[in-house]
Amino acid sequence: MSTAADLLRTAGLPQLEARILLMHVLGWRRTELITRDGEALEHDAIARFEALAARRLNGEPIAQLTGKREFFGLEFDVTPDVLIPRPETELLVELALEAIADTPNARVLDLGTGTGAIAISLAHARPDARVWAVDRSNAALDVARGNARALLDAARAGGPVSFVQSDWTGNVDPSLLFEAIVSNPPYIASDDPHLEQGDLRFEPRGALTDDADGLSAIRTIIGNAPFLLANRGALWLEHGYDQAEEVRALLKARGFTDVRSMRDLAGIERCSGGLFTV
Repeated sequence: MSTAADLLRTAGLPQLEARILLMHVLGWRRTELITRDGEALEHDAIARFEALAARRLNGEPIAQLTGKREFFGLEFDVTPDVLIPRPETELLVELALEAIADTPNARVLDLGTGTGAIAISLAHARPDARVWAVDRSNAALDVARGNARALLDAARAGGPVSFVQSDWTGNVDPSLLFEAIVSNPPYIASDDPHLEQGDLRFEPRGALTDDADGLSAIRTIIGNAPFLLANRGALWLEHGYDQAEEVRALLKARGFTDVRSMRDLAGIERCSGGLFTV
């Protein structure tokens, strides 16, 4: 009968991926893969691991196979209905936290929330902040609500995250004014070949591309955000590796000031934003 060491050796996957899948199947910690690697495994566990390994070899994302992805120190449930949170998007959370650092009980709006990773991370880091999260997909909102219940203190000072089904700002209460609006919108152009490669093939297309030039959602958000921003409120957007200059130009044309782009850990201009004076 196969052991953990046997499965890791013959999986045909990078060792890190094989270990993640095997820990998921066995419910073991990383140290147990070392201390128990010679144990004979049950046939059911072997079959489940081999099935997951085969799906990974076919390109399915690890996060969808395990149903989990870590983001900003929290573990989020992931399904095929939502975009898998990426490490580079943590920059957007950091920028939003910086924008509201001096504002008690700040209001923050997350547009296109998906798993809720951005909104929930903000609410977790700032228990006093009042956070709204928008998505047009009810399936995505169900995932986000579940993550909020699992990860946030029900008694947090800012109250529960408010989830809104909307195509961007359309259904957001117009009487609300936010100190910060953040978004990781679909920004891949419809003709980008990456959409048919790797993990992206298995993620919801509407969360990846606007089915246009990659900037239509960003234009909409920039155009509407000033109606929902408090005086000197901040708007921060994640965008593609080659879109920073265009996004800065859109922000400036809409009247935003202090416009700048920030680089992620790979040195790529990943987020752009600015302030709006009412």
